[in-house]
Amino acid sequence: MPNDDRRSDERLPKAAADRGESVDDVRSNVARSAMVRALYRYIWKISARDQIFLSLMSTGVFVLELVPLELQRRIVNAAVHHQTFDLIVKLCIVYLVVALVHGGLKLATNVYKGSVSEATNRDLRLKMNPVMASELQSHRPTNDEGVRISMIVSEVEAVGGFAGTSFSDPILNAGVLLSVFGYMLYVQPWMAAIALVMFLPQLLVIPPLQEAINKRTEQRIQTLRAVSSDILRESSDPATQTRRGKFQRRIAFVYVLNVQIVVRKFGINFVMNLLYTLGLIGILGVGGWMVLNGRTEVGTIVAFISGLNRMNTPWRDLMTWLREVTNAGTKYRLIVEQLESVAPTRA
Repeated sequence: MPNDDRRSDERLPKAAADRGESVDDVRSNVARSAMVRALYRYIWKISARDQIFLSLMSTGVFVLELVPLELQRRIVNAAVHHQTFDLIVKLCIVYLVVALVHGGLKLATNVYKGSVSEATNRDLRLKMNPVMASELQSHRPTNDEGVRISMIVSEVEAVGGFAGTSFSDPILNAGVLLSVFGYMLYVQPWMAAIALVMFLPQLLVIPPLQEAINKRTEQRIQTLRAVSSDILRESSDPATQTRRGKFQRRIAFVYVLNVQIVVRKFGINFVMNLLYTLGLIGILGVGGWMVLNGRTEVGTIVAFISGLNRMNTPWRDLMTWLREVTNAGTKYRLIVEQLESVAPTRA
């Protein structure tokens, strides 16, 4: 293993040069990837069956997302072409049934996710409690005790919250994106191309912004952990001027990180909103021209506008999920480090 690590370290400069990144950036990416894999191994270990059921339920949810698009298209076309009112009523009833089934399945999926998240929180807290008891008995420093208390109260929540969505959310959101785009491509390829053009610039702009958010999220978590220790030290022992200055610098650094995260997060939202609006204008413009020339139907444009909105929401949710991966992975790694730090004492 040491030889493998040495060879891996020797390859880092070349990998960094190939990507145009610094060695520190490559090391950070490798570490982040490793911690996410460790988090997923833990989630799978304690909730594999639940994750399978959640994934199947999420598949059902995104499949049902397609049905309203086709029903909207048929209802509008039936009205435009002056077909019988009975047909429109039947289609509306089908629409209502589908909406109830879709909403019920979505509700059950969300409740199930919450249950899995709380079960994960319980598992982590039960693992942390003996660790805290062991530390108190061994008279470890007060600041270490405070860090672990903070972990039980707050940091476990991020890991547990992510456990409920770790597998099902990417399946659901990616499934909605691909299935809706496939439907649009089947019904009207030209307008589907407009929807695709809307997402392509996001693939270039959003990943660098998201990577910057991920790095700052990790720095923020680690700094806040240090702040917790500083507060507990100050409560047990009057702070020196040097220690108080370090505490103030850390608070200022957290403020800077939070502002940078907010700027980038809302920058992502701005880009997504702008491109969504451009896509909507494109569908209305091209679709209107095609209707005037008899190349498509009004119902198709209605379905495409609805489909574009259905693609926009899961795309946003995927971006949120990427932020949660880093946040939960970082906190899980810190929790594991704290558990391992007292393992020899407990043994």
